[in-house]
Amino acid sequence: MWEPKEIKDQLHMIDGKKAPDLIITNAEYLHSIYKKWVTGNIWIAGDRIVYAGKEMPAMTEGAEIFDATGKKIVPGYIEPHVHPFQLYNPRTFADYASRLGTTTFISDNLILFMSLDNETSFGLLDELNKLPFSFYWWARFDSQTILQNEGELFNLASIKEWIERPEVLVGGELTGWPRLMTGEPNMVASVNAAKIGGKKIEGHFPGASERTLARMRLLGTDGDHEAMTIEEVEARLLHGYGVTLRYSSIRPDLPHLLKDIVVKELNVFDHLMMTTDGSTPSFHLDGVMDKCIRAALEAGVPPIDAYQMASYNVARYYDMTDLHGFIATGRFATLNILEDEYNPVPTDVLSKGKWLKRENESTEPFPAIDWSFVEAFAPNFDLDESDFIFDNPVGIEMLNDVITKPYNVTIDTKVDKLADDHDESFLMLLDRNGKWHVNTVIKGFATGIQGFASSYSNTGDVILIGKDKKEMHNAFKEIKRIGGGMVLSENGGIVATLPLAIGGGLSAEPVQKLIEQEIELKKALADRGYTKGDAVYTLLFLQSTHLPYIRITQMGLYDVMKKEMIVPVTGR
Repeated sequence: MWEPKEIKDQLHMIDGKKAPDLIITNAEYLHSIYKKWVTGNIWIAGDRIVYAGKEMPAMTEGAEIFDATGKKIVPGYIEPHVHPFQLYNPRTFADYASRLGTTTFISDNLILFMSLDNETSFGLLDELNKLPFSFYWWARFDSQTILQNEGELFNLASIKEWIERPEVLVGGELTGWPRLMTGEPNMVASVNAAKIGGKKIEGHFPGASERTLARMRLLGTDGDHEAMTIEEVEARLLHGYGVTLRYSSIRPDLPHLLKDIVVKELNVFDHLMMTTDGSTPSFHLDGVMDKCIRAALEAGVPPIDAYQMASYNVARYYDMTDLHGFIATGRFATLNILEDEYNPVPTDVLSKGKWLKRENESTEPFPAIDWSFVEAFAPNFDLDESDFIFDNPVGIEMLNDVITKPYNVTIDTKVDKLADDHDESFLMLLDRNGKWHVNTVIKGFATGIQGFASSYSNTGDVILIGKDKKEMHNAFKEIKRIGGGMVLSENGGIVATLPLAIGGGLSAEPVQKLIEQEIELKKALADRGYTKGDAVYTLLFLQSTHLPYIRITQMGLYDVMKKEMIVPVTGR
C-alpha cells in the first residue's frame, strides 16, 4: 500500500525530523473503538494519517494547518451496497457523493461483467483507483435474468479473475440463490471460490423464512440487505447475518426499521449497516449516506451509532479497519468535518488526503474518464410493420413498480393505436443488434403514453412501450439518432429525452444535471398516466427473474414461479 520511502518519511514525522503535509488541530473526532468523541491533533502525510492523538509534531514548517475548533470530525462515509450504473456512472456518482461525505463505495460489477471483457473492466478499475476516492467491488455469479449466453458469460474462470482482484470484497449479491440451494454446480463452485478467496457473500432474500435464512447461512452467505420489517431484521441478526438496512427509491425501509429498533430498545446498532441500494438519481437530491445518517438521527438513533453504521461497522464487517472507518494512525486520511453531530452534511471533506470540499464549497471535479472502450449504441437496422405484431394471448400486468403477474390479453392488438381509456400498452423487448424481439402487452404501465423507447435495461437491449405503434417506432429512431437514452414521442414530435451517451445505458453528465433530466422525464411519464413509484426501476426490472411472477427476457416471456417460457423469442 505504502512504499518503503513513504513509510520512512512518515516515521521521520513521528521522530520530529520532517513536517506533515497537513495538521488538523483542536480536532474533536469520533474514535470508533472507544465510541466517544476525543480531542487531539491529526497529522497527515499524502493520503495517510501519520498520527492522531494529543501530541503536536515537533516540526510544522511548511505544513498546512487546519484549526477544527468548534467542529466535529467523523470518518468518511462508506456506502456498502452500490449499484453505480443507475443512469449515472461510477465516476460521476462518486464525485457527487464525495462532496456529501460518502468517500467509499462497495460496488456491483454486473454491468461491467455483462458488457465488457475482464481485461477492459480491470483497466477501468485501475483508472477509478487513481481518483481521490475508494472503490471496492462485488463479483457477481448470475445475471438476474435469462440470457441467451448465460452459461458462456458466467463461467467460473472469469468469475475467479474478479475474485482475485484485491479490491473485490464480496461475492453476489445472490439474486440466483435458489440455484445455490438446489446445488447447481456453477453457483456452488462460484460461492466456494469466493469463500476460499476470503470474500463475504451477500444474499438477496426478500421475505425469506427463518428456515431459508438458516439454510443460506449454512451454504456460506454472510449478509443480507432485504429486511423489510423489524421481525425480518431480528431473524437475520438471530442467525448471525451482517444486516444492511435499506433506504432506496423503491424500498425506503430504513426510517421505520430504525424507529422500531429504538422503540424495542434493541442494543444492536454495532451490528447494522445502511445503504441506498442503487437508487435512481433524483432520490439522491438530498444526499447519499448523509441521507441515511439523517434518517437514523431522526429515528432517535444516538449520533455515534448513526455515524458508526455508515463507517466503522462497514469497515469492520469487511475487515478493512486498517484503512477505513477509523480516525487513527495508519489509516487513509479520509475525514468529514461537521458543524455538529446532528448535521451529517460536512462543511469540509478530505478524501485520501485531498480536499474535496472546503468551507461548504466543492473543489475541482474528479478527472474525466475516457469511455470510448464502451461499445457505442448505434443500431444499424430499422423496424418495419412486421415487427409490430402483438398477437400473444399472455401479457404482463404490473402490480407495483417492479412486481408483475401474467394476465390474459383480451384487447384487439391488430390496431395501430390503442385507446386511452384503459392502462394496456404494447411492449417490445428488442435485441440491440436487431436479431430478435419479444412482443407482448403490458397492463398498468400508463394510460396515455403514445411512444416510449429506452436503451437502458437490464441487458442493454431496447425496450419499446406505447399505445401507438408509429410513435413507438419514432421513439426508437430518436434513441438511435442520439446514441442511446430514453425518449418519449407524441403526435409526431419528441416531448422528453434523457440521453445516455455511454453505451446507451449511462449518462456522461454530472449527477446534478442528470437529476434534472430524470425529474423532467418522470414528470412527463406521470402526466401521461404512469402512477407507480419509479419508472426507471420498472424498466430495469422488466427482465429480472429474481422477482415474481413474469418477466420479458432474451429467451422470451418467462414465468418465474413455474420456471417455464410462456412465449418464445421471435427472430428477425
